[in-house]
Amino acid sequence: MSSVLYDTPGPRAKRRNVLLSIVFTLLLALLLWWVWRMMDDKNQLEWSLWEPFTTGEAWTTYLLPGLANTLKAAAISMVIALPLGAVFGIARMSDHAWVRGVAGTVVEFFRAIPVLLLMLFANELYVRSSLNISSEERPLYAVVTGLVLYNASVLAEIVRAGILSLPRGQTEAAYAVGLRKGQTMTSILLPQAVTAMLPAIVSQLVVIVKDTALGGVMLGFTELLNGRQTLAANYANVIPSFIVVAIVYIILNFILTSFASWLEKRLRRSKKSTGAVLGEDTVEVNPAAVGGAFGTGENTGGGF
Repeated sequence: MSSVLYDTPGPRAKRRNVLLSIVFTLLLALLLWWVWRMMDDKNQLEWSLWEPFTTGEAWTTYLLPGLANTLKAAAISMVIALPLGAVFGIARMSDHAWVRGVAGTVVEFFRAIPVLLLMLFANELYVRSSLNISSEERPLYAVVTGLVLYNASVLAEIVRAGILSLPRGQTEAAYAVGLRKGQTMTSILLPQAVTAMLPAIVSQLVVIVKDTALGGVMLGFTELLNGRQTLAANYANVIPSFIVVAIVYIILNFILTSFASWLEKRLRRSKKSTGAVLGEDTVEVNPAAVGGAFGTGENTGGGF
């Protein structure tokens, strides 16, 4: 079936696609076989290296505590970064130049600095500050601070792009019925933009989960990858431990993206129109608002 953006492939295109699929499959199988041979030659497939993962000690002592800290840091960062990013994203579209300037400066500044550098700065700040933060909790605070500052600035741009992607008629219609700009943003634009922004937001949440590993490498934060290092030192199974931890990350992020896909489909279904046609007696129009929005060309609600 053809569409504006896609043409049904003909016989030659189908044969070419099948051939490319076969070649790709063979190359992938060859790569996997080469990896298997290399690991076998280095004795990385011996059962003694993988046996610790079949017992509870390796998980309860090293991996699960690290995974708990990873989820804790990621969850705190998400809870803070999401609303903070939404605030700065909306502020960048304010009618007031000083609000746009401040929000834009903050977003561009923290988005330009590597997240690892933000973590290191935050760690030094907590060390030299008068805050009563223990040395055990300091890495968590530094990791969360760096993740929040960087990802909030990125999420701010995602929110702004999602709102700007909506048709201009949505805003004009809201002004026509007498809504202020703040009401239009919270009641009309943001609910519609959430569905469009969701894939990009989820991608950034996945980045947050993975970036917690930076704190383990540089700050000694006992997250999943840091726990793997201790496990590998005790059991001398570096490669198997890397593989197991990679699988854990894949499963964790797959659950996150699957939940987001389910939520996106649910939101799209809930926003579908019922197809009902409203009569004139069921629609109330504010004549003053119509005249103010279209007769005088002024924004009835002002800026924010």
